Amino acid sequence: MAIEIPEIEMVLVEGGTFTMGATPEQGSDACDDEKPAHKVTLDSFYIGKFPVTQRLWKAVMGSNPSDFKGDNLPVENVSWDDVQTFLRKLNAATGKTYRLPTEAEWEYAARGGNKSQGYKYVGSNDLDLVAWYSGNSDGTTHKVGTRFPNELGIYDMSGNVWEWCQDWYGSYSSSPQTNPKGPNSGSYRVYRGGSWLDDARDCRVSFRDYFTPDYRYSDLGFRLAL
Repeated sequence: MAIEIPEIEMVLVEGGTFTMGATPEQGSDACDDEKPAHKVTLDSFYIGKFPVTQRLWKAVMGSNPSDFKGDNLPVENVSWDDVQTFLRKLNAATGKTYRLPTEAEWEYAARGGNKSQGYKYVGSNDLDLVAWYSGNSDGTTHKVGTRFPNELGIYDMSGNVWEWCQDWYGSYSSSPQTNPKGPNSGSYRVYRGGSWLDDARDCRVSFRDYFTPDYRYSDLGFRLAL
């Protein structure tokens, strides 16, 4: 029986060159692994307007692992490995090649791409406007798209749930890079953006975190790229 896939809204991120990492607006909040800041050039790509919802996950996988239940809430409690299974099934059902964003693509989109206004968080210097985080979430996830979007019209990249990226976690180089995909191997996969559980520092556009590919938690989901 064919799977009926809900509409997946994607946003075009036009290619360009940006400075990735500890840029000046991050100030003293920047961590060592955000340095050195370095130039990255990316081709155009599409990224999800919202984090993947429980409605979409259930349509593809037939189950819902999330701790906080609701069709329009972001799916969470999914590992990087779980996401790969989801992607295989989604692509088989749609004939497309959805994937996770690279860490560089994620940060470029979060910063607003070539429309970037240089904000500390995704879409604003006032985190309360754009994110569900420890200061306003009341200890739970929230319906996607209910805070303000960033310069590209993308929602929830700061806060709500962390978002897995494709890359293995590794150190930055000062050398300019084109379409970087991270280290060739590693022990940890990167995730980005902060969550309902985290403070403002973790919700910055350049903040990096990571865990083993089998790790699951109620503050960790993902967003599609294409």
